Amino acid sequence: MARLIYTLVVLALMPWAILHLLWRARKQPEYLRHWGERFGYFAATDGQGFPKPTIWLHAVSVGETRAAQPLVTALRERYPDHRILFTHMTPTGRATSEALFGDSVDRIYLPYDTPWAMRRFLRHYRPVLGLIMETELWPNLIAACTQAKVPLRLVNARLSARSARRYALFHALAREALQGLVAIGAQSAADAERLEALGAQRVTVTGNIKFDIEAPPEQLQLAREFRARYGSRHVWVAASTREGEEVLILDAWQRAGPDEALLVIVPRHPQRFDEVMRLASERGFAVQRRSDNAAIAAFTQVLIGDSMGEMFAFYASADIAFIGGSLLDFGSQNLIEAAACGTPILIGPSTRNFAEAARAAIDCGAALAILDADDLVSEVNALLSSAERRRQMSAAGRAFAERHRGATARTLELISRAVR
Repeated sequence: MARLIYTLVVLALMPWAILHLLWRARKQPEYLRHWGERFGYFAATDGQGFPKPTIWLHAVSVGETRAAQPLVTALRERYPDHRILFTHMTPTGRATSEALFGDSVDRIYLPYDTPWAMRRFLRHYRPVLGLIMETELWPNLIAACTQAKVPLRLVNARLSARSARRYALFHALAREALQGLVAIGAQSAADAERLEALGAQRVTVTGNIKFDIEAPPEQLQLAREFRARYGSRHVWVAASTREGEEVLILDAWQRAGPDEALLVIVPRHPQRFDEVMRLASERGFAVQRRSDNAAIAAFTQVLIGDSMGEMFAFYASADIAFIGGSLLDFGSQNLIEAAACGTPILIGPSTRNFAEAARAAIDCGAALAILDADDLVSEVNALLSSAERRRQMSAAGRAFAERHRGATARTLELISRAVR
């Protein structure tokens, strides 16, 4: 009954979903492409006639897709006779998988969660198993997998206290969905406990796969090129910033930032590149774009990182990294990549998406907690004036990242039982 009510709500929201796609397409025209996939209709030849069995992996957007990188590498090595199908919900997630994996994987949008669309999806691609990255619980999808005997696992699963409270409002529906999963690999003991409180069974703590991501050699070479373009100046990067954060950072930097240092802002969403460029220009900063691929002028104060798939290069070429999404109440973006690069980390008060990793990074000295934008700029200035403090934080970050590796191997063991 709970899933029936849920399905009726999904159907009632379909007109809104279509309007939402059209609205998002104003700034990101990619939302107008591949509409049929969102309703369970696929090209006649897509997915048909392939001799290889399919391992299907769902990664909703950018963060989940990037987190899947070490897992995909391990799957391709262990199961070379299988093909990998990615499903996404956003164009940026789809673009990220293209940048990371090219033609070595297939990719589509996951249909909206209606029973018939999910059945069409499973009939068309016939996966031998499914993997959902982090926490995407779609009740009709899970029920369709159960009916089609497609073993479905939740991997790299995380569930914040805030999300757990929301799921608890629909406890019967959440319990049914969680119990339809064959197995769950949780990032931490706290995540496992919250999942089990909602009714999850067969939960194993496997760790966070994001710790196993390594900077590709080409990204490190690009970082050296960036550093050469920056010259001898100090550089700090505001990475994966969210709407409203850039204004606070720019205003605080204008009030108290050193004139000789370069601020690199990399917005989380590509449709906001022009907006952030405008915000910096309106405040009188001399601004350049990464996409211009030009030398950074000595008088340039702000560089807009308007590119995809280069975050490792931005981190590795910077003296300090601020983790976006943490200054305002977005829950923070991933700090692990910056730690792995040995870049000293500053992180704001909103860290629920990476609560355990943020707490551990702060405790070991790899990261510093800041309260607001003025506090951020104050800490940036202090760190830029102390090479020794930066060196200590860099070493702590590398050790922190290395200490938490191994989640991919544990997750692969969880998966291999189904493949066998």
